[in-house]
Amino acid sequence: MALFIDNLTVSSPDFANLERIPDRFSADGGNETPAIEISGPPEGTVEYALILNDPDAPLAQGFTHWVVYGIPADATTLDLSAPGVRMGPNGGGAESYYGPQPPAGHGIHHYYFFLYALKTPVEGEPTREEFLARYADSIIEQARTVGLFSND
Repeated sequence: MALFIDNLTVSSPDFANLERIPDRFSADGGNETPAIEISGPPEGTVEYALILNDPDAPLAQGFTHWVVYGIPADATTLDLSAPGVRMGPNGGGAESYYGPQPPAGHGIHHYYFFLYALKTPVEGEPTREEFLARYADSIIEQARTVGLFSND
């Protein structure tokens, strides 16, 4: 997949990039979904996809915590109740947010919130891996923010 980086940004008012994600967003601390903000949409965007992945998880592909499709092209925040917005399966197979929960003693994990601006809509609710394989050529631009979390 080619890298396309320009003015698109994704952030959260709940934590700063490369800072610790508060406990209330962790699987053991309340499992609240963090607020997501979007800015700088590229021309031609028809929708966004958001994927939260922990590459530090002791699994071959890391662990996917959240998959969201159908985010409107004019969105400035992620509204899970907006028409067309839907979730794909996380690493556990559920179509929901699953907050950080690294194994005790496993150190700091990095939680990558990837935002993809797409020129074609996503059909269905593919897994993270299926999305990346099927829609790589539809990505106009991508952005990320990274939160940190540890159970140590």
